[in-house]
Amino acid sequence: MDGMSAMRSGRAPMYQQISEALRQQIADGTLPAGAQLPTEADLTERYGVGRGTVRQALGDLVNAGLVVPQRPRGYFVRERRPMVFRPQAEFRKRPFSAEMDAFVLEHSADGREPRQLIEVAIVEPAPDIAKRLQLEPGQLAAVRRRIRWLDGEPFNLNDSYFPLDIVRESEIMRPEDITRGANEVLAELGYRQVTALDEVYVRMPTPDEVHRLELGPGTPVGYHVCTGYTAEGKPVRVAVTVLPGDRHVISYERRWEPQDGAE
Repeated sequence: MDGMSAMRSGRAPMYQQISEALRQQIADGTLPAGAQLPTEADLTERYGVGRGTVRQALGDLVNAGLVVPQRPRGYFVRERRPMVFRPQAEFRKRPFSAEMDAFVLEHSADGREPRQLIEVAIVEPAPDIAKRLQLEPGQLAAVRRRIRWLDGEPFNLNDSYFPLDIVRESEIMRPEDITRGANEVLAELGYRQVTALDEVYVRMPTPDEVHRLELGPGTPVGYHVCTGYTAEGKPVRVAVTVLPGDRHVISYERRWEPQDGAE
């Protein structure tokens, strides 16, 4: 049985069989990043199907984030340069420089162009944020919202929430880079963070996240929540980072501590 006959004998609809065949060529490098896919006319002739079936197959790949349409030229394999997101880097010592400097330096070294936009607002936080900050009903929070771009493409969202009563008069309320970082400002206010709880979820984006991140159809996001605590166990900051699944690798660094008597 030849390949075409095998495809036709499969139980999956033809458009899924065509998209899977193209998906395999992308995965094995036959169609490398940036390569142009066969035209709709070529695929129609190759598989002996209608134009609508071919368009459905190509739409399947677009929704999966594997190809991008560039009309009228055709469809191209998406070029991926994922950003490595390292949650553990937040509490490392760093020089007194703008909040964005580490982000800029890391990605500028790769020849990329990073930038960010910061907005500050006073909000009644969503119940999950209020619970993590142990706020009373009606108690307000300050939020610093960031959109971060690489090479002109929005790469992630980073929203940091603080109890309003402890940051009201501080630099945290200004929509600009903080030279020594928001964590150091909290420490100067008497709320140094000594522990952090990280939570990572994977889900589909909200409509607002789709808009802010310019996400294509079917793109899942990683949802990282970091809650910072003082030595007394008081939560003083909740940072929420939304990471498009087609643009990030989440990297955790761990160090094994030997147990007593173990080598």
